[in-house]
Amino acid sequence: MSNANSTTTRLLTLLNVSATKSGKRKWSAVEEFPSEKLNKRKTARFDTSVSDENPAATEIIVDIPGEPVDTDTAPPEAEGEDEGGSDAYESHFGPTPSLLSDSSRASVDRKAWTTSRGTCGKLGAVVELVPEGSQPGTSSDTAILERLRTPFRKRQAKQPRDQTELQNDLLSVLSSHRDVYLPSTPWEHKKSFRESISLHAINHVTKKRRRVLKNNERLVHATKADPTGSPPEDVQDQGFTRPSVLILLPFRSSALDWFTALTSHTPAPAFQVENQSRFIAEYGLSPGMVDKLAAAEPGTYARDHVETFKGNVDDNFRVGIKLTRKSVKMFSEFYGCDIIMASPLGLRRSIEKEKSADYLSSIEVLIVDQLEALTMQNWEHVKFVMSHMNKLPKDSHNTDFSRIKPWYLDGHAEYLRQSILISALETPETRSLFNSNLKNVAGKLRVERRWSPVQVPEGIDQNFTHFDCANPKDEADKRFNYFTTQLLPLVLKSAVQSSNTAVFVPSSFDFIRVQNYFKKHAGVSFAVLSEYSTNQDISRARQAFFGGKKAFLLISERFHFYKRYKIRGIRNLIFYGPPDHPQFYTELLSCPFLDDGVEASDVTCRVLYSKYDWFRLERVAGTEGATELIKAA
Repeated sequence: MSNANSTTTRLLTLLNVSATKSGKRKWSAVEEFPSEKLNKRKTARFDTSVSDENPAATEIIVDIPGEPVDTDTAPPEAEGEDEGGSDAYESHFGPTPSLLSDSSRASVDRKAWTTSRGTCGKLGAVVELVPEGSQPGTSSDTAILERLRTPFRKRQAKQPRDQTELQNDLLSVLSSHRDVYLPSTPWEHKKSFRESISLHAINHVTKKRRRVLKNNERLVHATKADPTGSPPEDVQDQGFTRPSVLILLPFRSSALDWFTALTSHTPAPAFQVENQSRFIAEYGLSPGMVDKLAAAEPGTYARDHVETFKGNVDDNFRVGIKLTRKSVKMFSEFYGCDIIMASPLGLRRSIEKEKSADYLSSIEVLIVDQLEALTMQNWEHVKFVMSHMNKLPKDSHNTDFSRIKPWYLDGHAEYLRQSILISALETPETRSLFNSNLKNVAGKLRVERRWSPVQVPEGIDQNFTHFDCANPKDEADKRFNYFTTQLLPLVLKSAVQSSNTAVFVPSSFDFIRVQNYFKKHAGVSFAVLSEYSTNQDISRARQAFFGGKKAFLLISERFHFYKRYKIRGIRNLIFYGPPDHPQFYTELLSCPFLDDGVEASDVTCRVLYSKYDWFRLERVAGTEGATELIKAA
């Protein structure tokens, strides 16, 4: 059966299940509103009873005609349903988005994008991509609802002007609902970006909830006016399931940072945060634990290492967040929440355990932060989660299909989902995610950065060695072949370079391959430092290498990423490839000078590279330097 026929069959199955529940209009957590027997009959009158506990997941039940709408959760006229750029929201996420057409989807599927370059305020140089035949999206800095914008502006008034301008420029871009890729985000901008993006996410959920409440009110009024008549038909305001925002993060400490950013826009006493103590206890450090990184004197550890690994670094978590008009409820059940915060590993385990990812079927805003850390974990988990995004659900989940937006039923949700990617650096994996997985017909925006060469101790001779490779699929084999047949034999012939030599390998796959080669063919003594090394293994390897018992030391980039040890005894450095993190290059070349009496002329450095190492090479040699190296190859 073709994919189209499979999709049709799935939708018909879901519609048939939903049709048996003709007495309900429902968007709720299953445990809060238990489903009833499919053959139970009810009268044909509608009622909307909205509680502050569950305002957007309202249920229109037939048994109590004409009960008034709860004024605490209904959208009051004073706050203005359409103020703050609601038109932009409706034009993109409404029932009939103007940008969603057969031609725009066809262009996206063909990867036919029109590319242009320009600048975007404090964000700097950007590359904008729009589907062929489409017009670039427009930005607006007035797209935030007044209730959220006013306290945010008050906080901005107390911060530096540059920071405010940066946040406003980012919000302006986000308001166009284009995909946004921030691949070289400095650490000093992380907090500002989190605040802006979390404000955008809450604004999205709030507008969606208001639309649902407004339509609920319309249904009530229609029932009062004509109890026996049919309800309005133009009330398509929902997805298959309630969660509409997904935030993917590497560690629990990252989730705690985003929780702080989210709740900064929902301050007390107007909002109450339920289960806050439990969340802080589970996502912070246990009582009595001391965070050595955070407590250390400034400069003891590299800033990026402190920012990444301070706090609770457990990478298996998932939590649902429900937003109401007066509260933020943590640990909500997934099918009853608005925002899901999770690690790729935690989400994958949940999906594999439940054998369902239906709660990802209606995600409209995807936020992925700290991509540089996610690439150091297991990128397959990220790919797994992305493969389950915006798929047709397996079950109906008590959904009223008359309230579902048509483009969900057509299976076109991925063409409207807005994705926001944030990283301290760019890798082929993250660029591929941007190029291949993001299909937003509104277009996508990528921030560009020109890099300067990293600083290394003066006088060290850096030798960049190129190897030819015509096909990226052959790159790993070509690199290994050149290293084992050309570079390593040359090093072993030298009496000076055949000892006190560290080999730094960026890729885990390449590291295992090189380690196996040293075991079987190199004929030299060596020690190993990998992400799997125990503390005892690390101590032995460092002592053996420093004491001269081991001539070579193999170091994986993941080891240095997680441990950040200073290695003594190095006189010769071989980079099997440029490191993903440019600061690692500087740190390793500084290690020889931990020992007394070492001169720059005593240290050698070789870097093996191909044209496919552009991202890593650019960060080490600088944009201009990398360009020259590639041209000269």
